[in-house]
Amino acid sequence: MPRIPNQSDAFTAIAEPGRRRVLGALARDEGRDVTGLVQELGWPQPRVSKSLGVLRRAGLVTVERRGRRRVYRVNGGRLRSVYDWVRHFERFWESQLERVRARAERIERESRSARESHNPLKGEHDDNGHRERNHPHD
Repeated sequence: MPRIPNQSDAFTAIAEPGRRRVLGALARDEGRDVTGLVQELGWPQPRVSKSLGVLRRAGLVTVERRGRRRVYRVNGGRLRSVYDWVRHFERFWESQLERVRARAERIERESRSARESHNPLKGEHDDNGHRERNHPHD
């Protein structure tokens, strides 16, 4: 029987793109209050607070009271399960990047070869672009 996701699960909590944006904003600083997140994200305060509530229940953010403010921080330890799972797919990214690099190098070689074959001065200049003296009367 499939597991029914709940919002206290890290995977479910980060499934929504807006909550990932909140996490990203929090990850850039040592801690942010709701007002700072509202300003950065350009969202209404209730939307930010709702996202923070879900992330907090999942344990992905912590909250600390500083006077009247509540400062939120990323709890990186709770993201470890997400990292551990995603890490298994890293070989696909590395393989894809290697294919992109190989294709770019192949295109560059083909382009260089095409330029050289269409160069009317080919053979008349050395590697430094200087005119070669191949004619006996030069």
